[in-house]
Amino acid sequence: MIGLLRLLLPPHVDNEQAADYLRTQIGQRDELIEWVAVRPDGLVDADEVTAYDAYPSPTRSAIFNAGQVSRINVAHFMAELITNASIWPQWQGQMPVIYSR
Repeated sequence: MIGLLRLLLPPHVDNEQAADYLRTQIGQRDELIEWVAVRPDGLVDADEVTAYDAYPSPTRSAIFNAGQVSRINVAHFMAELITNASIWPQWQGQMPVIYSR
């Protein structure tokens, strides 16, 4: 299934290559580049932030048992990464997946 996605959706391959570059070439603790790549699962619309959880890796199958997260929750998590000094170090150099509860 992933092979079919790679063939039919060129942006999917680009995303994989960008993530691989961050992980293997830049690494988790580069002296000059700090990064976090937020990976939402199935995106949905919502009007307000609700409870959500972030995990170091997917806890569900993205194809056969996808979770959902609202765009506003993704935006909230990204804003928290920038503004909350205790959250950035927890996720620096990682690619967390977030799901709405």
